[in-house]
Amino acid sequence: MRPNGHDEFLEWIETLPQKDSAKLLRMISETEKNGMLMAQRLQWVKKVDVNLYELRSKVGSNIQRAMYFHVIDGRYIITHGFTKKSQKTPVKELEHAKKIRKEWLDNENK
Repeated sequence: MRPNGHDEFLEWIETLPQKDSAKLLRMISETEKNGMLMAQRLQWVKKVDVNLYELRSKVGSNIQRAMYFHVIDGRYIITHGFTKKSQKTPVKELEHAKKIRKEWLDNENK
């Protein structure tokens, strides 16, 4: 949750069609269960920057992405999600994830 009280990922996932949100949540659960190495091999997860990853889900032509970063041990924080319209991760989404990551880390270190 951000300092402004919003959890952008939860707010966003509630707007998705039921099939899309169910698949994305299942991908998160499977990644937790099987680990990052397996998730990367199966192309569920892609590293997009230093300590910034994209969890990938597709239902039909709907391409959903959740951005997240590693905190400590096996703990990860999902910054937000978005519907992808092209192969490349939009710079705007990457910058937004970095901003949320910095905000979270700054608040953790207070």
